[in-house]
Amino acid sequence: MADVRLRILPPWSTFINEIEALFDGDPQIACNVNVDGTNPSIVLATNNPDKAAALLKLLPSEKTFGNVTLKIGVDCHTISNMAFVNPKELFETAFSGNPAFAYVVSTEDYWYVPFTYVVFKNCVVQFFNDNLNDPHGVLSTLYQDIAKEVFADCQMAGGVAYCTDVERKLGKPVDEWVKLN
Repeated sequence: MADVRLRILPPWSTFINEIEALFDGDPQIACNVNVDGTNPSIVLATNNPDKAAALLKLLPSEKTFGNVTLKIGVDCHTISNMAFVNPKELFETAFSGNPAFAYVVSTEDYWYVPFTYVVFKNCVVQFFNDNLNDPHGVLSTLYQDIAKEVFADCQMAGGVAYCTDVERKLGKPVDEWVKLN
């Protein structure tokens, strides 16, 4: 009988896979991953100083999974000292040129409490993740779910929601379905 052992990726590898999937199509970002040993890390390299500054504000510098700490970094020759006025500007800068990104809507013009909707492309994202619920081992998800996980520790004034764009005329813009005073 063959010795068959199932391997499941550790949670920090899933987090790395999520970051890579979120920025995979961005021509201005390269993800450099190190999962050797007990000190895993991922560094997002870019030549865009404004994008680097935005990513530094959005991404945690580390994330702990039990007794393993994943180091997360941003590498750029120079980092912009751009002061982001609001979350809308921050996300637009971080995702400029990224094909996964659709647009950002901010309600600060409509409500007393600012709220930001970060809208991603309407498509299924797949990456290998030792998923035993899939015959190919892939995880199928949406960019909004990845962003919610990756940016979970990001503290911002007001609220931020991660959403998926609609393919056809469905629903209404926020200012049409929310009763404004």
